Amino acid sequence: MSFLTMFCDRNNILNITMVKKSYEFSPFIIGTMRLGKWGANYNSLETHEFIEQCLSLGFEDFDLADIYGDYTTEQEFGEVLKTNSQLRSKMRLTSKCGIKLPTSNRPSHTIKSYDSTSSHISLSVEHSLKSLHTDYIDILLIHRPDYLMNPEEVAETFHRLKKSGKVLHFGVSNFTVPQFDILNAYIPLITNQIEISLLQRAAFEDGTLIKCLKHKIAPTAWSPFGGGEIFKEDTTNPTIQSIRKTAQAIAKKYDSGIFEVLLAWFRNHPSGIIPVLGTTKMERIERAKQSLDLTITHEEWYALWQAALGKEIA
Repeated sequence: MSFLTMFCDRNNILNITMVKKSYEFSPFIIGTMRLGKWGANYNSLETHEFIEQCLSLGFEDFDLADIYGDYTTEQEFGEVLKTNSQLRSKMRLTSKCGIKLPTSNRPSHTIKSYDSTSSHISLSVEHSLKSLHTDYIDILLIHRPDYLMNPEEVAETFHRLKKSGKVLHFGVSNFTVPQFDILNAYIPLITNQIEISLLQRAAFEDGTLIKCLKHKIAPTAWSPFGGGEIFKEDTTNPTIQSIRKTAQAIAKKYDSGIFEVLLAWFRNHPSGIIPVLGTTKMERIERAKQSLDLTITHEEWYALWQAALGKEIA
């Protein structure tokens, strides 16, 4: 029987099963960069309440980095986990390392640089484990591509951390396709956290999202709203004005808001883009939950793309 005959035979049932992604993220990842010194300056009680509310909405993935708050945010987050030990089992923690910031908390850093050496990765993980009062990190990302990165050295370090139980999964952030490929050839990576928004669309065209589709890797998107610029009603930026106008028209159709529409825009892509929500406003996170009920059409997706592009697609 030919394949065409088999495909057309009504008596045959063709079961197509998608390969399951290697790691199932929450629908949104909760970013922590603005919780502390670099943003809201939450105290322990406020941080605890924020965490509990996010968990109650079903968002279990929290995104941290060693450098946040000039190396203070992980420690502040960890103090909450220390005094509320039951929280750790309810969440999954992502941490990032590889950027060396010159700050009073790291006096040995004389300039800002990238470091993916085994010694720096290992030391960063030990710092994060201690700061977060945890025995393990769910996901460790290399925060920025180090131009001097030795993929074999990084892979060996990752293998050692996994074997010790200190890190369960590994990924990268802000890596180009070739940079991702070279490291992924040595050790499986579960994500590439990159900037994606209607204002930053390069990942759709440079092969990044195609690579994620090929390997069934969920891309995670930082700054999904262009650092909040899209929500500024008084903006004079013509691109943002165009995006807002188009999003508002779509939102009116669905009796929704532009925040929900923009989140729905991400979900249309088959790679399964997971936005990292950088907001500290619980109202926004609750609306993110509500946005999961909204689906926009294929043409509406392109209407938003065209609004951002500023012209009809070729």
